[in-house]
Amino acid sequence: MAKNKMKRHWYEYLWIWSIVYFALGFFNILFAWLGMIDFILPLIFAIVGGNKWFCNHMCGRGQLFWVLGRNMKCSRGKAAPAWLSSKWFRYGFLIFFLTMFGTMVFQTYLVFSGAGTLRKAIKLFWTFKVPWQWAYNGSLFPDWVAQFGFGFYSLMLTSTLIGLIVMVLYKERTWCTFCPMGTMTQGICKLKNNDK
Repeated sequence: MAKNKMKRHWYEYLWIWSIVYFALGFFNILFAWLGMIDFILPLIFAIVGGNKWFCNHMCGRGQLFWVLGRNMKCSRGKAAPAWLSSKWFRYGFLIFFLTMFGTMVFQTYLVFSGAGTLRKAIKLFWTFKVPWQWAYNGSLFPDWVAQFGFGFYSLMLTSTLIGLIVMVLYKERTWCTFCPMGTMTQGICKLKNNDK
């Protein structure tokens, strides 16, 4: 008789969420706002629990890299260079990432205030503008809501592409060693646990 497989938890299938998120945003940019869940929940888990439980168990992006890299053999499985997980690179990348996030929020503010107009484009790697007009044809919401969507989708898509590149070149979840959210939650956990 075959041995029973270990029972899998529902959150082990959250890699599907990553695919659904990008598919929805491809057709309607307003769905990009759903990505805020991936920004807020890790911080809440770290602040309340003082640990990286979200990163280790519920991160759909990390799971996706694992599924593609390990299960589908898309990763070379090689050790990444030490500098990728070094403190200076992780915090440097976090600062850069937060700067890009701040720029995106500022662009949204310009549209909100009337000083700027809605740009229906995705910016890949914070540099290359890709037309994305089909994803938004107006809605009940003001243009700044869509502008935030375009900016946030750009951020999520770019970081995922970086994660896929390092997944192929190195180990499956190499992205996790310098992920800005992981760096922030790690910092929160250290502060919280030092207070005890």
